[in-house]
Amino acid sequence: MFSPAAERNKQAILDVLLQVLPERGSALEIASGTGQHVAWFAAGLPHWTWQPTDADPEALNAMAASRAPQGASPVRAPLRLDVMAPRWLPCGTQPEPRFDLIYCANMLHIAPWATCAALMQGSARHLAPGGRLITYGPYLEDDVPTADGNRAFDQSLRAQNPAWGIRRLEDVAQVAAGAGLRLSARHAMPANNLLLVWTCKAGPMPVNPSTDNPEP
Repeated sequence: MFSPAAERNKQAILDVLLQVLPERGSALEIASGTGQHVAWFAAGLPHWTWQPTDADPEALNAMAASRAPQGASPVRAPLRLDVMAPRWLPCGTQPEPRFDLIYCANMLHIAPWATCAALMQGSARHLAPGGRLITYGPYLEDDVPTADGNRAFDQSLRAQNPAWGIRRLEDVAQVAAGAGLRLSARHAMPANNLLLVWTCKAGPMPVNPSTDNPEP
């Protein structure tokens, strides 16, 4: 499994992660897919531990086959995670694990709208104090012209599945607010994508918040 898009955007995303994240921490990746992002980020942020996950058994098998030997990588063995599940990770009788970063790229537009609320609510449960949810992908925005490429992409997604489509940032922010998260930084990325940083409403601002239209 290989994603040309992930190969193109992985360094641009890492550049932002290096700006907004502390030197060390623990990260949970949602919808890891091919695992290219998590492998690249682990190399660029070596003092972080990374937990890749996906709902697709084929993706899990591919990530497991390409994973470095145990002990040689900060990337843990991939786990199955369905954002719609009431509990994300197996934890027995212990409290649900918490992470300093939850990262989710290119999922919201190729999944039903209900996954947005599930992502926000699950992230609020699993973020450590001061932690961040980072989402990446295309978004529609009020008062921001939609690029022709994103308009065509949105139409193609809806033709494939009426439940898919590029989401309005304002709608996503409203759902996030209902889960106790707020948009604290907006980073414009190549190819008309956005990297968005979400934090708990009562939590601190990111280390280096973007000045590109952050919300108050």
